[in-house]
Amino acid sequence: MENIIVQKVTLNDIEQLQKIGKETFLETFAAVNTEENIAQYLAEGLSKEKLLQELQDEHSEFYFSLLDNAIIGYLKVNFGASQTELKDDKALEIERIYVLKDFHGKNVGQILYKKALEIGKGKGLEYVWLGVWEENPRAISFYKKNGFVEFDKHIFKLGDDEQTDIMMKLKLTQ
Repeated sequence: MENIIVQKVTLNDIEQLQKIGKETFLETFAAVNTEENIAQYLAEGLSKEKLLQELQDEHSEFYFSLLDNAIIGYLKVNFGASQTELKDDKALEIERIYVLKDFHGKNVGQILYKKALEIGKGKGLEYVWLGVWEENPRAISFYKKNGFVEFDKHIFKLGDDEQTDIMMKLKLTQ
């Protein structure tokens, strides 16, 4: 898909960020989690207050992927102390890459992923890491295809459900 633009999210974009965040999260996880746990995550993890706080954090960045001015996905990266774990100054965390279902398999995730690598290299970082739900084979295979290797596991709480994320990393060549 040509004509996909990657654009940094600003404070003025908070409504659109919340909308794409909720939409992609529901598409990805609603069918395999309880309604209560999904509702709790959407209310807390994607509240305007939380997104505002994350947008104002100088160690986190969000990017939209746009096609014909429509937002079709987004990326969230963290560095330094804002990483959800590790908090390694030599690392970039890809916290989220979400793409609307209609655009799966159309290179949108790859474009956002390349943007994350570009950010990591631009900051002179040594590696990129992320956590991916063990029951999301599509994402695991995407990252393995891109050279990521598993190095650990951690627990992600979705409401009252403890889910295991596989932690993966990729060395950046400078």
